[in-house]
Amino acid sequence: MRKFMIPFVSSVMVLGLAALAPAQKKGGDAAKGKEVFEQCAVCHNTDTDEKKIGPSLKGLFKRDKLKNGKKVTDDNVKAVINAGGNGMPSYADMLSDQEKADVIAYLHTI
Repeated sequence: MRKFMIPFVSSVMVLGLAALAPAQKKGGDAAKGKEVFEQCAVCHNTDTDEKKIGPSLKGLFKRDKLKNGKKVTDDNVKAVINAGGNGMPSYADMLSDQEKADVIAYLHTI
């Protein structure tokens, strides 16, 4: 009986700790994304259709295609953020996955 009790108690402890750990967010937070986007706003407009250094992102998720010709989806937008291109630096290592999700959530609101 004792032999089975130790693994059982260990399992219960692990499950209990997992339940207490903060849940990882799956989606993004648009309010936080707006804050992160401030560094992007140097090159991208969100309130007008006018181009700055980079294209305006106003209404991005209402468009049919990105500048690269791909469909506007969260994954394709994240790929552009990660890769950069045409003068835009890669943000693959500059932003966390959560920050990218937050920025994408913000872009859905503009």
